[in-house]
Amino acid sequence: MKRLVIMTVGKTHSGKTTFARALEKELDNSFVMDQDNQAAFLNTFYAKLQPEQGPNILKHSLSRLIIHYAIENTDLHLIVCNSNRSQQGRLRLLEGLFNKKQFVRILVHFDIPDDVLMERIVHSKRSTNVFRGAFTNFEEVLLRQQAESQLKDIVDPKEEEADYLFVMKHTEEVDSVIKRIVQISKML
Repeated sequence: MKRLVIMTVGKTHSGKTTFARALEKELDNSFVMDQDNQAAFLNTFYAKLQPEQGPNILKHSLSRLIIHYAIENTDLHLIVCNSNRSQQGRLRLLEGLFNKKQFVRILVHFDIPDDVLMERIVHSKRSTNVFRGAFTNFEEVLLRQQAESQLKDIVDPKEEEADYLFVMKHTEEVDSVIKRIVQISKML
């Protein structure tokens, strides 16, 4: 039987984690793999192993291990809650780990205006224990993400990247997207 993999795409404070947790409650037999959890764990218990700059290989390796374990040892639907803004990165995951024979692949793009994101950041109570060396707050993350938007590989998802693509421009769309994903799961 096929499973779903739902991958979120979006900038900080766009609603990815809130959506993923709400979807997990509604989608039977699913779990959320959120890299922020790995980052907080590593920063709490293994801070000395964390690189100050560059790719966070340890965090990515831990996330990959969790995904591999879930694929090989469970029948759960996977909700992969990361920014996933790099098209190459998305395709590497979708083609390399979540092949079409095993998974129905769903992208959920949070296309929220930057001014809304900044307003959310200003009022956020979210812990900053996910940061290592380079950043100290979410405003810095958003500014970096805005600058990265000019890079060639940082592009909005396209329909041909997955079996389904949902684009959310407002939080009011969350419930309808969750309902549609639950409907898709019932067709498996």
